[in-house]
Amino acid sequence: MAPTRKPNDGLLARVNFPLYAIEMLTSRHVLVAGGGGASKTGVANGFEIYEIYHNGEKYVADEVIRHETGPTVVMNCATKNDEKRTLLVAGQESHCQMYLVNPIISSSDGEYAGGKTETLDGLRKRKNVSYQPQANGQATANQQQPDPKKGGDEDKDRARKVIRFEIKTSDSIQTDFTEAEPLQRVVRISPNGRLMATGGTDGHLRLWNFPKMTMLSDISAHTKEIDDLDFSPDNKYIVSIAKDGLGVIWSINPDKESRKLTWNPPEGTRYLFKRCRYGLIEGHKDKHRLFTLANPFSKSGKAKGLLQQWDPDVGRLSRVVEIDESLAALAVRDDGRFVAVGTMFSGSVSIYIAFSLQRVLHIPNAHAMFVTGLEFLPVTNFDGPAISANSEAAVLSISVDNRVCVHSLQYRHSLPAWVAIFAIVAILFITFCFCSYIGL
Repeated sequence: MAPTRKPNDGLLARVNFPLYAIEMLTSRHVLVAGGGGASKTGVANGFEIYEIYHNGEKYVADEVIRHETGPTVVMNCATKNDEKRTLLVAGQESHCQMYLVNPIISSSDGEYAGGKTETLDGLRKRKNVSYQPQANGQATANQQQPDPKKGGDEDKDRARKVIRFEIKTSDSIQTDFTEAEPLQRVVRISPNGRLMATGGTDGHLRLWNFPKMTMLSDISAHTKEIDDLDFSPDNKYIVSIAKDGLGVIWSINPDKESRKLTWNPPEGTRYLFKRCRYGLIEGHKDKHRLFTLANPFSKSGKAKGLLQQWDPDVGRLSRVVEIDESLAALAVRDDGRFVAVGTMFSGSVSIYIAFSLQRVLHIPNAHAMFVTGLEFLPVTNFDGPAISANSEAAVLSISVDNRVCVHSLQYRHSLPAWVAIFAIVAILFITFCFCSYIGL
């Protein structure tokens, strides 16, 4: 059986608003977003950035900055990190709002902004945070380091360097044009950072130049609202799923339908796709898989949620895992080795090996309510040593229960090949000796 643990073991942080979106800004900074909407309930809308590190015993998150977005809740977002800053695009009702997230590093020699992302490596915020909203819509968070006299050389070095983030509001574009209540449901940025894709309640898949945010294509992709989108790792395709029950792979340049995802549901039950994500085939940067979640259209009998693995080149279903309840969230690690799934009713989180869909970690009731987002801690060292090196895999989860949690898969120990061979030889030798002793 896959290992389990108590649900509160992985709690990283609590915020004071429901959470709907999660994205990694760097390999150690995560952004979570959400809110209470436009109603005057006193629940804020916006996002928070946390720095995550491992203290030798467990993962820890320190708040870096909080940015409020007024009356508009952030329901979805995507990020792209270049050498100097991070570009954040957030779905706020019918519009996509861009934010510039600039790192500012202070030291004893002065302050400089917009340095390469690797300058963030090794800088760790301490618990003293002062949030400073500004009249021009910008926000910064100062991180105060402890007295260097109280620590060793490492703390002395950190005392001389302080990381802050400056958030600036940039362009905003309308991405959904439903007459009644337009709403952007999803936004994704291509791996090469040149394209942005949006989908919403009008069923249109729109491609935009990024970061200019000028429209390239407007595809009438679905007859009902789009639930999810994702770019292929090679930037050549994009997959869309919607409430009309269709999953479609589209080619980019030229923009046209490449193939539909077709399969025969078990026992004739009608299923709807819920989430979709591409993932690299581990060790093959030019090959990839496609993963989807599918839920029964109506909960009846023994119908279960499905985690599906596809061969996107032919649109063929490769593997399927049945899960006892409907599914809500999906993530694939950047190297393609692991897949994570979050459930809708019990708030459980599980990690699977991508190629075999074997479950290797299960956290029942990780959240009090359904999981709204998952994000693996990256293993790609784009700005320093990956903090996930402390475990075989670690995934962050969020929910409308206002909690940010981490779930880590510890290294699974196995016998080296030479030990196994020696054991087999020893068993055969003992068996031979025993048989000779009894005269066989």
